[in-house]
Amino acid sequence: MTGIPVVTLSTDIGTKDYLAGAIKGQLLSAVPGIVIVDISHELSGQNYFHAAYICKHAFRHFPKGTIHIVIVNLYEKLPHYVLMSKFNEQYIICPDNGILTMITGKQPDEIVSIQVDASAHFGLLSCSAAIAEAIRKFNDSNSFQKIGTPVLKIMEKYPLRATSGADWLDCQIIFIDHFENVVINLTKEEFEEHRKGRNFKIELKNNEVIKTLSDNYASVQPGDTLAWFNSAGYLEVAVNKGKVAALFGLETYLSPGNNSQIQMSYRTIRIFFE
Repeated sequence: MTGIPVVTLSTDIGTKDYLAGAIKGQLLSAVPGIVIVDISHELSGQNYFHAAYICKHAFRHFPKGTIHIVIVNLYEKLPHYVLMSKFNEQYIICPDNGILTMITGKQPDEIVSIQVDASAHFGLLSCSAAIAEAIRKFNDSNSFQKIGTPVLKIMEKYPLRATSGADWLDCQIIFIDHFENVVINLTKEEFEEHRKGRNFKIELKNNEVIKTLSDNYASVQPGDTLAWFNSAGYLEVAVNKGKVAALFGLETYLSPGNNSQIQMSYRTIRIFFE
């Protein structure tokens, strides 16, 4: 890779302290003139579905060769390395904690490990310093394989899929956006495959039912509930100029799982076909 690379940052570190700025400083010091784009620093470290949804649907709009840095739940296990993978003619750098396959949907064919200096007191900035140096080497050498050691086995996690019967689908909330619209783990293709041309109804709380799909938020009157497939292709439930999450008590919540790890559980949205 030669020239000025485009690098994106997607993290769970927030913007209330110096860390996001420090990472950008490390990148600019390693590759002067590098183009840095913030996707989000408000990803959920516990909700990989949310993080993957944001990353996946932002990444596809970037040019070939873009390098995406994803730092989510970095300390799930003490990492002495991070992964760099090639996927869809772009590159993803992230911890080996399952977030990679959550984004890509499969294990990429080309993956290398980037070692973090084991002699240093491990922290976020020692990790990001190793990432910045790897990007410098990659930019100078134009060789993906020379910046790290090939990796054959990584931790794999995959998005939760809707469950189904002959005339129903049970879906889960994967994301509640800034406007409290609710994004559900069902694509338009999956919906139509199960629908088979039949009528449907989406059941919400308080006996609220949606029986039609809208083209956009303005398809209904202010205060009315709607369902539509958003620009990412996922089913979304919203209230025009309102907050569907608060109105119907829809929310994501955490429950403790085995081995002291946090498992994500989701409120179910049921769709009936008739």
